[in-house]
Amino acid sequence: GGDCWANYPSMEQSLRAGLSLLSSGFGFWSHDIGGFEDTSTPDVYKRWCAFGLLSSHSRLHGSSSYRVPWAYDKESVGVLRFFTRLKASLMPYLYQCAVETHQSGVGLMRPMFLEFPEDRSCRYLANQYMLGPSLLVASVMDPQGIVEYYLPSGIWTDYFTGQTCQGGCWKKEKVSYLDIPLWVRQGAVLAVGQHEDRADYDYADNVTLKVYQPQEKETVTVTVPDLYGRVDSQFEVTTLDGVTKVSRVKGSKPYQIRIFN
Repeated sequence: GGDCWANYPSMEQSLRAGLSLLSSGFGFWSHDIGGFEDTSTPDVYKRWCAFGLLSSHSRLHGSSSYRVPWAYDKESVGVLRFFTRLKASLMPYLYQCAVETHQSGVGLMRPMFLEFPEDRSCRYLANQYMLGPSLLVASVMDPQGIVEYYLPSGIWTDYFTGQTCQGGCWKKEKVSYLDIPLWVRQGAVLAVGQHEDRADYDYADNVTLKVYQPQEKETVTVTVPDLYGRVDSQFEVTTLDGVTKVSRVKGSKPYQIRIFN
């Protein structure tokens, strides 16, 4: 992401630059959590942890000081732990997105207009992005914890609370360090893993398929890769007459289903 300074303006500039690169053929993009030059305040560091762990790949890196969380304060340790566990649990989804990026060239992180080209409000959004095709992330870059962002049309589900919101609107919130706007797109099926303690594990074993606002007469194919990017398990999720059915196409490992209506 470049050797940026360790403050909120540089955090914003890093994301804008990253979205520009991801619009120009780059498939993956990362940045230095906490900034590179100088040393950030604990406040900036904790917000950058959330942003950094919800990027395509994540690293703690700086020039004049270590970026380990215990060098900032005790709360930073908990924040980094929380978002590291979140990312580890999302690895079945994220790793399949990475495989598709490798195959298609479409970035794992992507500017809003790439997923919603007909929505004029998405054309110049610089502080939010899609993480894969299904997750919307709005980074918090304000010392008061205030974040303002846009939800395109459709029904969106808050990943943390399960609450829904009708899109086509702007939202403004004040969030804690253990929170970030993370919304799931209508019709998405997320493959979520059973491990939060490491990034490399058997993604298909006891995977949970989270089905969000399934659409009538639509079929969604969900692929769960192995650690080499090959298809381990595959499912088809179809909704007909209000009944959602999950069919296994490939694989034999146990799995679970959760439906969010």
